[in-house]
Formats: sequence, structure tokens, C-alpha cells
Amino acid sequence: MGHSIARAGVALVISMWAFLAIGIAHGHEIPVDVVVQAWIKPESDRLTLLVRVPLEAMRDIQFPERGPGFLDIAAADSTLRDAAQIWIANDIDLYENEVRLSEKRVTAARVALPSDRSFRSFEQAYASVTSPRLPEDTQLVTTQALLDVLIEAPIRSVDSRFSIDPELARLGMRTVTVLHYVPPEGEVRAFEFSGNPGLVPLDPGWNQAFLRFVGSGVRHILQGYDHLLFVMCLILPFRRLRPLIVLVTSFTVAHSITLLAAAFGFVPSSLWFPPFIEMLIAASIVYMALENIVGTRWQRRWIVAFAFGLVHGFGFSFVLGETLQFAGSHLLTSLLAFNLGVELGQVLVVLLVVPLLNLAFRDARIERIGTIILSALLAHSGWHWMSERAAAFTQYDIPWAPWQ
Repeated sequence: MGHSIARAGVALVISMWAFLAIGIAHGHEIPVDVVVQAWIKPESDRLTLLVRVPLEAMRDIQFPERGPGFLDIAAADSTLRDAAQIWIANDIDLYENEVRLSEKRVTAARVALPSDRSFRSFEQAYASVTSPRLPEDTQLVTTQALLDVLIEAPIRSVDSRFSIDPELARLGMRTVTVLHYVPPEGEVRAFEFSGNPGLVPLDPGWNQAFLRFVGSGVRHILQGYDHLLFVMCLILPFRRLRPLIVLVTSFTVAHSITLLAAAFGFVPSSLWFPPFIEMLIAASIVYMALENIVGTRWQRRWIVAFAFGLVHGFGFSFVLGETLQFAGSHLLTSLLAFNLGVELGQVLVVLLVVPLLNLAFRDARIERIGTIILSALLAHSGWHWMSERAAAFTQYDIPWAPWQ
């Protein structure tokens, strides 16, 4: 009898704990998609940052409510400031000439209706954030409210170079930040990035743009497995110095041409074009691998390398197009730097792969067999990618005049 009561008590405790855990988890769910809107502008002696985020992204903070889930606007001022400090200001670092601005502070925090459109411009956003709070009788559901925050930091000069390091990824499972920089002179500059982008120079110098895009090019070639496999297919049968120089140079010149052409807009803007190019990149791996199996001469292969290099250049441009927003006024410098990064990545791959292949293929008989086996494996991977990408490409309606 005593054991039965004990077991029943344990079961009751476990059930209560599970119920509370479910309730807590439900009450603090991480939003799936969070869009952060921001404006930043240097003004006389201060840097002004305006940020808008959904209030539901401010987890673990109990906002005062009244009625069936309506925000108690009159009692929420201090809680809103706490949320702005904990979830926004603490996760954003501002820099002037690469020196962190440590005196930034939240000077205003205000809720806005989900229909509010004041963040379309800096002036409207600033006027909205600094205006009196909404009427106390406003029926605003807490989970639908927007939190507008004004953050200010003293600066030495409006002519300084400013940077921002926003670590706002924890606001949601996928956090996208749309940031507009209003320089003292010139047009407004727009940025859009996902997660935590790291330090973002708002008006980068040529050296900052150069280093950023060199690194971007190296990372892209090392993380782009289809490009890596193509380079592997390209050099697999030809590992002597002269063929390597000719083949890599041909491929480099070709993809540099289309990369620059794409960056300046000389490509189709149709939605079908990127999947078409991705399909051709996979096809280039299959073709090169099959050519390795049947045999080829490097005096002919440089032409094929040039042709496929044109295709791969478009593939590089799709990645570059997403990052050119960080180039500032140094578009050409950034393009050349990205291309240089791609070449450095390719050279690194060649320097690592060729000695390993030479070591494995010291015997001529083993070399031919090994080339066939490796090429067959590369062809298999390329065919798999080509099939998937072809299926995606055929979902689009291709016009009879595809370049329009």
C-alpha cells in the first residue's frame, strides 16, 4: 500500500513537471523568422541608430498585460527599456575609425503597431521613436507589437569611418537584418544580411574592401565542392608544370571574363538563369571526368577549360552578387579582390592535390587505373548533382527569347 502511494506521488510530480515544462516552452518559443529593420546616421557629435524588432523576439521578459493578451502600454515603459538593452543594445557594437564606442546608450524605446510604416525613412523612423507612446487604451496584442529603439553614441566627427557588429541571430531561428546607412554626403547605402555577419564597415576604405573580398573568394572556392571537383577533373591526368600553368590560366581568364560581365549586369536577369548555370557546372564535371577516362591531350583541353571557365564565372557571380553590398564605393577593387581570392584558393588546391596524386601514382600502370577510378567517382558525383539541378531547372517556363 505504501509503495503504491509512493509510486502515485512520483507519477504526479513527474506529470506536473512535464505540464509546467510544456507551458514554459510554449511561452518562450523562439520565433522562426525575425526581420530587423535599422537605420544608422552620424550627426554632428553623435551616431544615431534606430532599430525595429518584433516584440515577441524579446524572450524571457514578462511584459505587463491587461485583458486577453493586450499589452499594458502605460505600465510597459521600464520593461521595454530593459528589453531594448538586453536583447538589442548589448548585442550591437558600434565603431568609429575601428575604435569601439563604449558609451552607447538606449535613449528611447517605444512600441508600434504592426501596421506602422515609419521605418521607410530615417526621418520618419526617428520622429516615430521619439514621439509620445501610444494611447493607453490601444488594444495591441503583445505578440503582434513592434519594439522601436533609439540608441545613441558620442562620436568625434561625422567624417570618420563607422562600422557595426550586430549579433542579433539569437532573436529568431532565422534572423535577417535590413540596415540603411545615411552618410553625411551621398546616397543612402542599404545592407541585408542573415545571422551574425561580423564587423560590417559602413563606408569601407579600399583596403578593407580588398581584404574582405579576397577572403570571400578563398572561402568560396574552398567551400564550393562543385568547383573543387571540376578543378580536380581538370588537373587529374596532367600534373606537370607546363600543362598545369596552361590549364589553370585558361580557366582563370575565362571565369574572370564572365565574373566581371555579370557584376556589371551583362547577364540575363531571368529566374531560370541561375539554376541553368548550376546545372551546366555539374555537367562540366561529368564531361571532364568522362574525358579523363577515355583519354585526352592537354593541348586540346585548355580550350575545354576556357569554355567551362566561362560557365563557372557566372556561378562565382551569384555568390559575389550577394556580397557586393559590402564593397562601398570600391566596386572594381572588390571585384578584382574576389577574383584574386578565387585564384589563391585554386592555387592552394593544386599545391595540395598534385603532390598527393604524384605520390599515389608513382607507377605508370597504377596511374592509368587510378585516373579511371577517380574520374568515375567524380563523374558519379557530378551526374547526381546534374540530375537534381536539371529537375529544378525544368520547373521554370523558358521563353523563346531567353536573353530578355
